[in-house]
Amino acid sequence: MLNHTVNINGIEVSVVYSETAVHELFLPILRNLSLLQKRLGRRIIVMLAAPPGAGKSTLLSFLHALSCRYKEIDQIQVIGMDGFHRRQEYLRSHHVERDGKQISMVEIKGAPITFDLEKLTESVKKIASGAVCGWPVYDRLLHNPVENALTVDGRIILLEGNYLLLDENGWRDLSNYADYTIFISADEALLRKRLIDRRMKTGVPEEAAIRFVDFSDMPNVRLCLQKSKKADCSLRIDADNEYHMDC
Repeated sequence: MLNHTVNINGIEVSVVYSETAVHELFLPILRNLSLLQKRLGRRIIVMLAAPPGAGKSTLLSFLHALSCRYKEIDQIQVIGMDGFHRRQEYLRSHHVERDGKQISMVEIKGAPITFDLEKLTESVKKIASGAVCGWPVYDRLLHNPVENALTVDGRIILLEGNYLLLDENGWRDLSNYADYTIFISADEALLRKRLIDRRMKTGVPEEAAIRFVDFSDMPNVRLCLQKSKKADCSLRIDADNEYHMDC
């Protein structure tokens, strides 16, 4: 078993990955990506999509650490789509219909409509061209993106996000810029429990956490699980945090 601890958005997360998952899933994936990059002789983009609560940020932190540990594996650079959240002032001043009512977009922050898809697409095109460029990161204290917080300069770029494989207008074109795609799934009930626990760790009372997760997060979970395109590699996570190839 391998322990991994990382700070995700101000919350310290400790996970344990099994030797089986590391040696039969994660390392083979990383080795294959290194071989793909060498064969193509250019920067490659790997898109990893997963529903909220699937632990993708923690996993990618671990994959980055693994890529640094083995000489035969090229180091990956991890970036996310969260920096393309529309700004808080935009979300507060725009409304959408939900359950027959007009609500502020800020109430469903994290839904596809609350991202700047046009800006994300243009930025993905830029990194696909091989350019060294800035990349935004979402700051949960500011509740807004910070522009050019990262510099994208790696040879293997692992871009993560909920909707990178979403099979809906506009979104479905994003994966055309990917050289390889990965999707992580899990049972809805497991994801709901994780999301409630995660929100409570930020100091939100249980009742309020449940209300927020059921209203805002779970529609996004179901959207990801039901309307994502088939990936080159599909993984599934169980209640014991064990990863399996989902064929």
